[in-house]
Amino acid sequence: MEFNQTNFAQILEQLKDSARLQGNMLTSEQVRETFGEWNLKEEQLVLIHDYFRKNHIGIDEPGDEEENLSTEDVNFLEMYLADLRELPVVSDGEKRAVIMSALAEDRDAQAKLVEIYLPQVVELSKLYAGQGALVEDLIGEGNVAVAAAVTMLACVESIEEVEGFIAKMIMNAMEEYIHADSDSREIDDNVLGKVNEVNDKAKELYDSYLRKVTAREVADELGISEDEVWKAVNFSADHIDFIQKEEQ
Repeated sequence: MEFNQTNFAQILEQLKDSARLQGNMLTSEQVRETFGEWNLKEEQLVLIHDYFRKNHIGIDEPGDEEENLSTEDVNFLEMYLADLRELPVVSDGEKRAVIMSALAEDRDAQAKLVEIYLPQVVELSKLYAGQGALVEDLIGEGNVAVAAAVTMLACVESIEEVEGFIAKMIMNAMEEYIHADSDSREIDDNVLGKVNEVNDKAKELYDSYLRKVTAREVADELGISEDEVWKAVNFSADHIDFIQKEEQ
């Protein structure tokens, strides 16, 4: 494979996925073999190890899953895990039997399999903590993903692939939630910035003209449309008092 930034980033993401399936860790041999064809120098491998550690992925030992948990996360997990401890313990043999029945599209087995995977959803959620989303929300997304995954086992070729398939569905759901939540916060921040900009300009004009100003006057000063001004006013719940409301 040609060494370039895109390929390098893709391999890093693949290794991060592998780490999450291995208890949040990689072995130094895994890293060395993965990048082996590029003949990286030892100091380059050290930098790669540092990258994973900064992402709370351990090298040759598990990373600290609790490090990124907020106080709110910890409090939620204490209550949630107390509820999960009420669930019956399932042996490996029982779990395999449930998986086999779920593969045969037994709905009761599918529901049981969702229950069996609830603790794993919690463990995977910890790996994504500290990335802008609450663990409570990540667990919610993960649980929905499990419920969907157990109805899609027809695309799994063997019983040995079921665990990896479900785990990947959980991780994908959590990653998508984090990215969507991040995009939403960015949009909200942009809108809030526009509200502040419109409010500040309206106040500046109000102080200058000694009267309430029109949306057109604010728009002209800011170089935006009247529609954008009114969107800012609406987003503020009509709390921009320096603009004449009757012109909306």
